[in-house]
Amino acid sequence: MSTGSLLEEAFDANASGYPEVVAARTPTQLLWRRLRRDRLAMVSLAFIIFLVFIAVFAPLIVSLIGAPEPNVMNSSLLNSFGNPSGPSSAHWLGVDGLGRDVLSRTIYGTRVALEVALISSAIAMLLGVVAGLLSGYFRGPVDTGISRLVDVLLAFPVLLLAIGLASACSLGNGCLGGAIQPGLGTVIAVIAIVSWTYPARLIRGQVLSLREKEFVEAARSLGASNARIIFREILPNLVGPMIVYATLIIPTAILFEAALSFLGIGVSPSTPSWGAMISDATTTFDTAWWYMVAPGVALLLTVLAFNLLGDGLSDALNPRSED
Repeated sequence: MSTGSLLEEAFDANASGYPEVVAARTPTQLLWRRLRRDRLAMVSLAFIIFLVFIAVFAPLIVSLIGAPEPNVMNSSLLNSFGNPSGPSSAHWLGVDGLGRDVLSRTIYGTRVALEVALISSAIAMLLGVVAGLLSGYFRGPVDTGISRLVDVLLAFPVLLLAIGLASACSLGNGCLGGAIQPGLGTVIAVIAIVSWTYPARLIRGQVLSLREKEFVEAARSLGASNARIIFREILPNLVGPMIVYATLIIPTAILFEAALSFLGIGVSPSTPSWGAMISDATTTFDTAWWYMVAPGVALLLTVLAFNLLGDGLSDALNPRSED
């Protein structure tokens, strides 16, 4: 028997009885395989996709269900005492004290919550990653300066600092010479300013560990520049922690936006916001319970979904978990 025939027989799984060769899985495939095992995380992911769908197609959804636009007032829906009417076939979740449809405002509130949360979280993560990379890699005076700045910001109560910044930027022409305008831009900027310190500390700790690894030493010995080591060697190994922390910082941003709007220093009053709706409902909760329940449940489920997805991603990205 020739050598070629022996090789063909050795690699013929059906003829020799050897198991078929299994192709190696990519990191993305491993992540998805682990994540699918977590039912809560998968349900949360489906709910978040549903929220994104609602936010994108809010005008179409409101039109299809036959509800009025969120800012349309109808005084005929109030009784002689000025109290709003409850849920009905025309208004599934009732109306508020101004005769505006609660369901319509709740749907449009999804847009504000996700827009503020995603944009502010992206800015906070960008600032945190840059600060953490510089602090952890270069150490010395750079690390000292950035770490002290983080310590100063963390010394302030986060919500109190956000309230102060939002109040100052909500007056006149805003902050930074008009760069931050009152309204949605102010809320996004304030949340990003008070949120970037936590990812900065997380990334700094990871970089301090990674910069001493063998592959970084090998790249340095081959003459790689600091920029190449940071972007080609260290940054790809931070993708996992960045994804996990991003999913955990988003619900915090949603709560910040709701809190600022609840206090009247968030988005403009004409913009539907869950926090502002809850604030308006506090005076009529005993007679118009539906007005607080709708945005409250939406806020609760959204924050819970992002937290559960973050926990699931944290477990799926853990290399010690079983495949």
